Amino acid sequence: MKLLTLFAVATIAASSLSFAGAKCTAHPKAEWLKQSDALAKIEAMGYKVKKFKTSGECYEIYGHNKDGKKVEVYFDPKTLDIVKSEIDD
Repeated sequence: MKLLTLFAVATIAASSLSFAGAKCTAHPKAEWLKQSDALAKIEAMGYKVKKFKTSGECYEIYGHNKDGKKVEVYFDPKTLDIVKSEIDD
């Protein structure tokens, strides 16, 4: 029984890792774009931002893209390159 429980916990832990956040390059915080500047540039890219936050070494948004689809996007905080993007269909 313990082996089965251990297997179940390991399986759940491994599957949750696939939903983990993005891996952004670590930059000194002094090199990051200010959040207000980053938000303005992200909105200029066509995103409608509902939530903007720092997630590890990334900026992360929840909102909609220019096609109106729901998105979760991780940006490099220095360059605003998209590191990871998830789109709900």
